[in-house]
Amino acid sequence: MPLPKPPAKRAAILSPADFESQAAPKPGKRNTPSRTAAEPASPAVMDLFDGSAAATPVVARPSAAAPAARPARPVVPQRVPRTPRGSGPASLFVLDTNVLMHDPTSLFRFEEHDIYLPMITLEELDSHKKGMTEVARNARQVSRDLDALAAAMPKRDASGMSEGLPLSATGHREAGGKLFFQTHLVNVSLPAGLPQGKADNQILGVVQALREQHPGREVVLVSKDINMRIKARALGLPAEDYFNDKTLDDVDLLYTGVLALPADFWERHGKTMESWQQGGFTYYRISGPLVPALLVNQFVYLEAPGAAPLYAKVHEITGKSAVLRTLREYTHTKNAVWGVTARNREQNFALNLLMDPECDFITLTGTAGTGKTLMTLASGLSQVMDDRRYTEIIVTRVTVPVGEDIGFLPGTEEEKMGPWMGALDDNLEVLARSDGGAGEWGRAATNDLVRSKIKIKSLNFMRGRTFLNKFVIIDEAQNLTPKQMKTLITRAGPGTKIVCLGNLAQIDTPYLTEGSSGLTYAVDRFKGWPHSGHVTLARGERSRLADFASEVL
Repeated sequence: MPLPKPPAKRAAILSPADFESQAAPKPGKRNTPSRTAAEPASPAVMDLFDGSAAATPVVARPSAAAPAARPARPVVPQRVPRTPRGSGPASLFVLDTNVLMHDPTSLFRFEEHDIYLPMITLEELDSHKKGMTEVARNARQVSRDLDALAAAMPKRDASGMSEGLPLSATGHREAGGKLFFQTHLVNVSLPAGLPQGKADNQILGVVQALREQHPGREVVLVSKDINMRIKARALGLPAEDYFNDKTLDDVDLLYTGVLALPADFWERHGKTMESWQQGGFTYYRISGPLVPALLVNQFVYLEAPGAAPLYAKVHEITGKSAVLRTLREYTHTKNAVWGVTARNREQNFALNLLMDPECDFITLTGTAGTGKTLMTLASGLSQVMDDRRYTEIIVTRVTVPVGEDIGFLPGTEEEKMGPWMGALDDNLEVLARSDGGAGEWGRAATNDLVRSKIKIKSLNFMRGRTFLNKFVIIDEAQNLTPKQMKTLITRAGPGTKIVCLGNLAQIDTPYLTEGSSGLTYAVDRFKGWPHSGHVTLARGERSRLADFASEVL
């Protein structure tokens, strides 16, 4: 498009008539100014044949209220409000007692939906509030929350309770629903085979009565009891599990800490790669499509036939680039940790984490016989006895019996915990036997010295403690709830390393699953933190019998 010709004379001031004509709307514009109040609104007519009306220029007439016409402003289109995804009435969830005792904050985790508590639920809460167990503490916490909600009730009579208590009255803004209590007796005829006096059956009767009272509203029973949900569905009542406590819906999506590099890794990332050596390690700075999928302290490997394998750890991530650092080879005997060497790739990754002084929190998961306890204990003894990095090792575990409980145990705290620490004694025998040149007396002295540096503590007395420069091992961590896991991790003081070991396939705590375990919760929340690491050990190294049994049994 050619440029316009330059002006031939100087600019002059526009006359009022010209100014008004410039301010008038032009024909054919999409944004037309709104009509003034003096002009009557006329219906829009579209003429398909007469084109003279479109060619007639429109001149704005100044009204009496506005002597001077102003330039027209473009009309800003109004934003159409979006309809919420659930445009129907809010659901009504009837909570079973085990949901409240499992998660005391479950009252405030149903977003905009309402909650209904049967009277039998309050009776069961009252019967479980005594004691020092985790269930009793949760029951007391729920009672305190209910008391605070009742204290914030707008009306002090029965009508205020029947209208519902706003769940956001105590500061929980994420809860937009209301809390309803059962204020009158419900007379529902259940099948003859169900005893009327049982608490579960009374809750089922309340759910059935609510569905009859509110036919246009969804009434759902929420329970952690599988048999309770089965009975509800057999009666035609909707029932669901409590899902808000689950970190992951599928345990296969859990972060493994290990990533296999694609076969064309060097071709896609080798053009802009930088490499250097420092402190006996080789560093690679890469930038490419793989960087967004990496996390700090994540292990990567590349094993190609006919080429040297690459084993590295993500050292840092800055913007669109990441720095990989090679690992120390703990599969070689020269780098043995207290006589223990790695037998596979994942064990080598785990020992690199355990011996790293910059990693304060480490989680190791895997099936039985993958070497979790042995490697952790060996690295702890090496850093306590040889490096003097920590003062002592503290070992604790969840005391959940596999079979029938044997009752109270005599002795001190360590003597009571002794039968639970059989795995610790077995691994100490393996580590003491590795010192073949010391002789029988030397091994006995070493064993006594090692045991003096290991303290066995119970989880029941962990609150209020602070560990300074300690190497803490939490065994069987899959049986911990997220609240218990938080209680243990927050005990760490300056210079303390915490290692959590567990097998998610061996959960013994009631109402705890692989998705809601405290170990799963910790792995998911700590991934990507520069001072934590996780490795999933996939290959058993205990014996060929144990490996075959874990596969076929």
